[in-house]
Amino acid sequence: METTRAQESTNAIERMYITMRHLFNRGFYKPMGVSGETLRNALLQLRPEIYGSIGEDKTELEGLMYVLERLPEGIEQCRFINLTSDEGYGKSHFKPIIPPKRRRNCYRIDEEQMNIEITRGRSDIYDILTHLTFLFVESDKIGRRVLIDDGPRTIRDWQKLEKAIGKEKLSQAEREVALIHTANILGRSFVDVAEVYDKLATKKNPARFLQIIYWLGKLAIEEITTGEKRTITFSSLLRERLGHHIHGERWANNIKGVLRKEGLLNRPLHIISSNMHSVLNSLFARKALAKTLPGKSPLELYEALSQPGSAKLRELVTSRAVKNGMIPIDDLSGTNIDVQLFDTARLGPDACCYELAAEKEADKPVILVMDYAFGEQAFETIDELLKPYNMDGKLHYMSVDSISIMGKAGILEGDKGDLMIPSAHIFEGTADNYPFRNELCKSDFEGNGLRVFEGTMVTVLGTSLQNKDILSFFHDSTWNVIGLEMEGVHYQKAIQSASRIRKSIREDVKVRYAYYASDNPLKTGHTLASGGLGTTGVKPTYLITDKILKQIFNS
Repeated sequence: METTRAQESTNAIERMYITMRHLFNRGFYKPMGVSGETLRNALLQLRPEIYGSIGEDKTELEGLMYVLERLPEGIEQCRFINLTSDEGYGKSHFKPIIPPKRRRNCYRIDEEQMNIEITRGRSDIYDILTHLTFLFVESDKIGRRVLIDDGPRTIRDWQKLEKAIGKEKLSQAEREVALIHTANILGRSFVDVAEVYDKLATKKNPARFLQIIYWLGKLAIEEITTGEKRTITFSSLLRERLGHHIHGERWANNIKGVLRKEGLLNRPLHIISSNMHSVLNSLFARKALAKTLPGKSPLELYEALSQPGSAKLRELVTSRAVKNGMIPIDDLSGTNIDVQLFDTARLGPDACCYELAAEKEADKPVILVMDYAFGEQAFETIDELLKPYNMDGKLHYMSVDSISIMGKAGILEGDKGDLMIPSAHIFEGTADNYPFRNELCKSDFEGNGLRVFEGTMVTVLGTSLQNKDILSFFHDSTWNVIGLEMEGVHYQKAIQSASRIRKSIREDVKVRYAYYASDNPLKTGHTLASGGLGTTGVKPTYLITDKILKQIFNS
């Protein structure tokens, strides 16, 4: 029997992850050399939706913008990329470079080297290596398109781009001429490259797009003509520390220390994995902004708070929250996960937008909101948080009443902003599956103008490996998969081991999961590379938050 595209794609993902682990254990590899060949071939066979036309001769522009938002600025200029643990660069003179869409510290060591700190586990490494593999494949395309007979001579378009890059400032005419030559190099239309040029332009560096293309091509040309290959290395400390929960343990102990200091260790605890604004705004915004924005509906208030110029409004809400029991805990552990504690016993009269069912202070809940984890980091953080706290040589078991997980996910039927309520998580590429009783259900969200889907969610090894054939199989088979995300299995594994095996929390702990759609990888033009949600995500975010808070306050 011939294999299906879904089976071939599954095999490609397995090969990628086995290869990544092998290269990590080896300590280094050359992405465009023999050691990186398996990764390149697997990615080209997989052809993820995010990376669009990676398998074609033309350059993939949407995928390039997606990757550049998740890698440090200037990485295209670096021949040496070093993945490290937290090794103290923050105490040096180097300024961290933080990618717009990934919370990781990166350091430009010199003209040729970029160091990237890995503090969020294997998922972080997989994410970076997948993006770098795409970047180098596209770089190689450019190099081979501009070289004549494998060099050293280059085509006229490349020579014109080199001259344009050498100028400090380009006039409109010079810029458009450079874009015409660049379009020919990339195999794309002038309109396509002009649009990307505008999106990547900054006040400080308006010609950033041209510089990126130039450096991608330049390093590829040097690899082809001189054999000077780019190299990715993994520091010995990173290889030694990975998987030992060093950052997660530090993060959890800091939180438990604050709970102890505030006298909250014995109170009912409700954990919410969420963003840093929806619980805060849901609790306090309507009353905090009643005079500033009178007559506004809750949704209009939340949309106003999500606008870029709403800093003063957010300050009003935060100020009200701090006066009424909110305790912010900034992350100092390296996890990049900030935390907010809400002590409902400290709520002043007419301060909160919800009514408490509990009357005794000892029964009033404490809400712990943690920022989003990344992939396997979800297991590391929740696993450490649910462990008993070592207090003066004695173990103290916390009273965890509920754990709620909300966030964005890819949807397989529906559109951006629609809701997904899972009844189980399955782990892509393994036989692991985690059914659970969800305290949230489809009927909780019906009648709000959004489509709601209930069923199984698949936890993928990386969103950048979304493949239409595999996802179609999951959707159409008896698995009844409604969406995909990166953390669900890892959260549930930690919860089940803490409640049923270690017995560190109660076995009947309430669990809530709800997601809203950030993309639909089965629809052309609706992948993650097609852009963000904008205000489309405001309504589902606050609908989910409201349902979670109502259940907590009425428990």
